[in-house]
Amino acid sequence: MSSLEKKRKINTTKKESEPEPSSQSTPNSSLPDDVLLSCFARVSKLYYPTLSLVSKRFRSLLTSPEFDKARSLLGHTESCLYVCMECYQRSRWYTLCRKPNQTLTCDTSEGKKKKKKKKNKSSGYVLARVPIPCSPRSHFQGLVAVGSNIYNIEEGSSKVSILDCRSHTWGEAPSLPLKLASFSASVLDGNIYVAGGDASDILKNNLEVFDTETQTWDLKTIPYIDHHPHSPMFFNYPGSACIDGKFHVMKTRTEGVAYNSKESRWDLSAPNMGNYMVGDSYCVIENVLYSAMHGVFRWYDSGLREWKRLMGLEGLPNFPFRSCVRLADYGGKLVVLWEGDVFYLRHGGGYNKIWCAEIALERRQREREISGKVEWFDHVLTVESCDLVKVLAVTLS
Repeated sequence: MSSLEKKRKINTTKKESEPEPSSQSTPNSSLPDDVLLSCFARVSKLYYPTLSLVSKRFRSLLTSPEFDKARSLLGHTESCLYVCMECYQRSRWYTLCRKPNQTLTCDTSEGKKKKKKKKNKSSGYVLARVPIPCSPRSHFQGLVAVGSNIYNIEEGSSKVSILDCRSHTWGEAPSLPLKLASFSASVLDGNIYVAGGDASDILKNNLEVFDTETQTWDLKTIPYIDHHPHSPMFFNYPGSACIDGKFHVMKTRTEGVAYNSKESRWDLSAPNMGNYMVGDSYCVIENVLYSAMHGVFRWYDSGLREWKRLMGLEGLPNFPFRSCVRLADYGGKLVVLWEGDVFYLRHGGGYNKIWCAEIALERRQREREISGKVEWFDHVLTVESCDLVKVLAVTLS
């Protein structure tokens, strides 16, 4: 037998002995749904956007009612970050998640980038687009989060929508009792407080309180117009925050009122409380008001009625001039999102980078000082020119 015939015989034997490839694409695809649901329920929601890309079956299981039941039975709850952006007069939603595993890439052109990553270690986080159809337009003062829902009060309208962050679907809530020309909403004890100027009477202000449990509104009139005869307390694009059990509404940097919900009483707010609530770069974390106005981090000492610098923050980069900055309470930590430099294209339009940082807060009672430790910061999204509207954290089981 010639050497060529021997080789052919060996190859034929090998082909016959090799097992045929399985029709199952992955080992996990043969697992029953209940087993997969039990496994998914034990994984952090940070990984769900990545898991949903594996297959249609995975995506279907992650959005099923059975999956919600599996998680609730385990009793797990966690904070999930949602980001609203406006692009071409339409709202887009993103969520913070872990990056997919990129170790299997064989693109040799990434060599230089990999070397660079060794110097600046990636956080592993990214903003992933949430496929929510027909999202209503949103603005900073009209977005609030309660539990697993995000409420959107539309500007120039009395319409209220609810985003269920478990199913990523929009629903309708009862409309505002009275249409407000401009308003600001905040959450206190699970209720949504909305204060603003009456659309039919510029000298009249209203407070509308929404009970998220009963899904009902309570309408109240805001007094104090008589206290400012020369400068009516008309809320023209106000800012608001809930601290010390009160709903504070700021007309200007030096004028505002506070509603005590337990005593149903109105008081004047501290005259300097609104100093750094301009530009929508503020949030409340564990009863403390924080601001990042003009890229400088401060917190409001309600006991002394003064703003103080947030200490620490080593390693946090400086923000570009006039960069849009948004803050959020992320499980007791301060999350910061900001817009990086914009890259313009020759044919028009452009792209900008969205950055994110997570900061742990430490309060020293004796020194009346709060310091921040930057746990990580990273570029999390590159997107065509869009406006960063608001960052919210919801609680999901």
